[in-house]
Amino acid sequence: MKKALRKLTLYSILLVITVSCVTTGRKQITFIESTDIHGVVLPYDYIEKEELKASLASAYTYVKKLREEKETVILLDAGDNLQGQPSVYYYNFADTTSPHLLAEAMNYMSYDAVTVGNHDIETGHSVYDRLIKEYRFPLLAANAIDIKTGDTYFKPYCIIKKNGLKIAVLGLVTPTIHNTLPEDLYRGIEFRNMYETASKWMPVIKKENPDLIIGLFHTGWEDNDSDTNYGEGASEIAYNIPGFDIIFTGHDHRVANQKIVNNSGDTVLILNAGSRSMNIARADVVLQRNRKTGSNNKSFSGEIVKLSDFQPDNEFVEKFAVNHEKVKEYVDEVIGSSSETISSRDSYFGSSGFVDMIHTLQLEITDADISFAAPLSFDVQIKEGPVTVGDMFKLYRFENMLYTISMTGDEVLKYLEYSYSGWYNTIDDPNDHLLKFRTDKSGKLALTDGKAWLKNQAYNFDSAAGIDYTVDVSKPEGSRINIIGFSDGRNFDLKQSYNVAVNSYRGNGGGGHFYEGVGLGKSDLISRIIKSTDRDLRYYMIGSIRKMGIIDPAALNNWKVIPEKMVKNAAERDYILLFGEAGK
Repeated sequence: MKKALRKLTLYSILLVITVSCVTTGRKQITFIESTDIHGVVLPYDYIEKEELKASLASAYTYVKKLREEKETVILLDAGDNLQGQPSVYYYNFADTTSPHLLAEAMNYMSYDAVTVGNHDIETGHSVYDRLIKEYRFPLLAANAIDIKTGDTYFKPYCIIKKNGLKIAVLGLVTPTIHNTLPEDLYRGIEFRNMYETASKWMPVIKKENPDLIIGLFHTGWEDNDSDTNYGEGASEIAYNIPGFDIIFTGHDHRVANQKIVNNSGDTVLILNAGSRSMNIARADVVLQRNRKTGSNNKSFSGEIVKLSDFQPDNEFVEKFAVNHEKVKEYVDEVIGSSSETISSRDSYFGSSGFVDMIHTLQLEITDADISFAAPLSFDVQIKEGPVTVGDMFKLYRFENMLYTISMTGDEVLKYLEYSYSGWYNTIDDPNDHLLKFRTDKSGKLALTDGKAWLKNQAYNFDSAAGIDYTVDVSKPEGSRINIIGFSDGRNFDLKQSYNVAVNSYRGNGGGGHFYEGVGLGKSDLISRIIKSTDRDLRYYMIGSIRKMGIIDPAALNNWKVIPEKMVKNAAERDYILLFGEAGK
């Protein structure tokens, strides 16, 4: 009897172990996403010349910690890394023979996959083609097609195998590159609809039988561009193309951590780490595999991790110390001097020395009649005294070319009406806001630490130089601008054609000023381009300031907002909402 009981007990234990093994093959995996790093590799701001609390060096501290604690860690990035800080500009264009800092850093951190971003494409073939060879991980973009071969220019997706798991990662990049960048920068590449591309590749990826399917998209979560029918937003893909477990996004610099249920009833986790190495996004996945059926039960959790809470990794900083010194020497070079301090803060309320310095240089470089420009940096200043190469990254943030475009006077008027309609409210009450701010679902101002956010991007707030005009915000949108004449005394004629200086982002349709505002089609706009610089505008600005030696960046005062008394009160209130202090 005792022998029989012992056999029964042993049988029961074996049965429990067998059932457990069949039903509970449990594995954990942690994903980390960075995105829109914009050159913030080391813990130093080469533009403001100060230490940073967050960078890839801090991200590496966190990643190393996770790799010690977790079974499996996969490190991904959603693009836009090659533009923004002089640290990458230097290796893009100044030192093109040394290994690129970004490639060296991301290889050192052992990234598993990266999707190309629009600002990575903006550096041109010579840069991103070089980095494809230097990266020790795949650069993805399934919707970037080689026109000659019909194949994808970058890898469409990759399969990552770790700890017995098989993870598929599909890369997509915003196709509006066609509307924002000169064709020479992506010659031979066509950027196709994201939704159609994801629909095409999902069945292909599923045939690989991956345990998880990840979207790594350089686009915003809700950025649907119905006017151009490009299907730019990730939301449409997540809802309507079943198969994705997690979608990492970027591009819009907005932090996201949410779950949605797609049209098949499956949960999809959406994460966006924001920008400039301030955060990274983390996804933890638990797979409960039934070994008998081969199916997986999946559970997901998402987290946005602030990198300012982590110290830079000492070994990382030490490894790239020589790179750091080279870039510092580059940005510290004095190219001239400024007679006064200028701030981009003034640019939102009228003619300002900051934007007018851009205008003045654009008119000088092109000899155009009119210049259009915007404050490309939301909140920076260039101080009185020596002007360095680094200061030019404050003045001009992006690697845009400079176009000269033919426009009629009537088109100039429509352009300005469109620009200011995205900028200013119509004021009919002393308590109205002048600026258009972001609001929540209830219509109240969306505040962060007591500060408001502009509804539209600062780089779309174009003003003009070369002409004198007023903006009457007591009138409805579309009928506010009164062009008085040219600043040199010439008459302004709505029917006459003029040469206009404008950056390549705008000149290729970015912001909608030429499309929605003026009413030009893409082919019409291209035909208006008279000439283009062959290098980025910042390069020519540096040359112009070297030549001048001393610059006087005073406001041109060629335009103003009226009625002045009401505008003055509204502007003072809005200034405090934007910057947390009264203007000087």
